[in-house]
Amino acid sequence: MRIYLFLLLVAAAVTYLVTPAARLLARRLGAMTAVRSRDVHDAVTPRLGGVAMLAGLMATMAVASRVPFLEGLFQESRQAWAILAAGTLVCLVGAADDKWDLDWVTKLAGQTLAAFLLAWQGVQLTTLPIAGQVLLSPTMLLLLTVLVVLVSMNAVNFIDGLDGLAAGVMAIGGTAFFVYAYVLTRTAGSTTDYSSLAAMITIILVGICVGFLPHNLTRARVFMGDSGSMLLGLLLAASSITVTGRIDPARLSGADLLAQLLPIMLPFGVMFIPFLDFALAVIRRVGSGRSPFHADALHLHHRLLALGHSKAHAVWIMYLWSVVVCVGMLLPVWVSLRMCIAFWVVGIVLALLITFAPRIRGRVARRPEETRART
Repeated sequence: MRIYLFLLLVAAAVTYLVTPAARLLARRLGAMTAVRSRDVHDAVTPRLGGVAMLAGLMATMAVASRVPFLEGLFQESRQAWAILAAGTLVCLVGAADDKWDLDWVTKLAGQTLAAFLLAWQGVQLTTLPIAGQVLLSPTMLLLLTVLVVLVSMNAVNFIDGLDGLAAGVMAIGGTAFFVYAYVLTRTAGSTTDYSSLAAMITIILVGICVGFLPHNLTRARVFMGDSGSMLLGLLLAASSITVTGRIDPARLSGADLLAQLLPIMLPFGVMFIPFLDFALAVIRRVGSGRSPFHADALHLHHRLLALGHSKAHAVWIMYLWSVVVCVGMLLPVWVSLRMCIAFWVVGIVLALLITFAPRIRGRVARRPEETRART
């Protein structure tokens, strides 16, 4: 665990220190986010925060490759370097979009190329761990891998609409996934090697987000841009894909169905907020005859603002929902089903009350006036 915490600190420190340089680079290149009608920021802001995130990823992976506990992950497989290469590719594509506003076809082509690069180098689903059965053909698993990576990248991109929102949600989700990957490796992985590519990549992701957040919270001095959101989405997708390869089916009994399902369920729980926003946006846009990549001002954070929340409160509410879902998905590993249900009920009720608090306060405030009007 100490090694992983050390990597988190390295990723956070490098990202934090490089972000001012990335902000300066964005200003010099003209990679700036203008104020548009659908946006909630009110000042022209530099993009290219993803460049600092990539620097954090590169530096931390370079350090990790020299650590005896983790060096086997780099020597025995090309997966770690493939994740770095694919992350670099999507960051460059995102940086180009931050500068020139690429059309969605070009951007999607770059994302697809990165996803296939991951799969080509072995970062792909080889089985769906449901009762130890392979449910899809190799070709279908390859396509599913690419789809998971694409959806993950675009989902993170879709929620990157408020200061600190995407980085905070990904830090929360990444922490939950790291805990799961770490525990899984020690209980159902190799009996002699507790290193985990999924845990390493995820803790680096968390460190990147932690290092970037001080520059990105209200009022943000720099945005991560597509270069950052796509990089974060790719890293979490790669982690969720690789973690399935660390499970030894012989060490999971038939009674451990939940443990076998979690590699599939947890990524969706971790990415619940981005996935929900992504799904609603696609349905909304396609249903109105527009491209699913046509931007609008109807994302979840826009709806929270419309309810009467401030920008900062909207971000914290999204954090709260992320915590409820992520912790709720992890609890079955340690506690009984009854405790899990109790947590879900309390967590959801609390989150709903806080989400709709402005409406509730408004109705309570109007009641005396309505009573006086009747009398």
